Amino acid sequence: MPTDPASPSPVAAAVVVYAARVLLVRRRVPEGPLCWQFPAGKVTPGEVAGQAAARECGEETGLTVEPIRLLGSRIHPDTGRRMSYVACSVVAGVARVASPGEVAEVAWVNREEIPEYVPQGLFGPVQEYLDGALVEG
Repeated sequence: MPTDPASPSPVAAAVVVYAARVLLVRRRVPEGPLCWQFPAGKVTPGEVAGQAAARECGEETGLTVEPIRLLGSRIHPDTGRRMSYVACSVVAGVARVASPGEVAEVAWVNREEIPEYVPQGLFGPVQEYLDGALVEG
């Protein structure tokens, strides 16, 4: 079934956990109330969400990540875009601002700090995943 050309492209977000912290990026230009978010971007034709999430994470942060599993999808309540959230693991690199035109800052955030960065809360399946993954070892 063809997609509606007027509808926005789907977006894939990389939910990257390392050392009991999750990676967030601060967009140079906020999307509505969204300032800090997961590395994310449009899914290009021929890509699946995991490939797009890993590619976008690399482009925005310089990290090489590998998709683990799809956590869930939804229509984002603030942007109206179809969002897929993909758990990813770090393969190589150090997180940094790799796309200064898009990203102003990167941060590794522990579970208790998430509300400071994302006061509107996280998508339920993502929060559930992080509740289990962001445990000090």
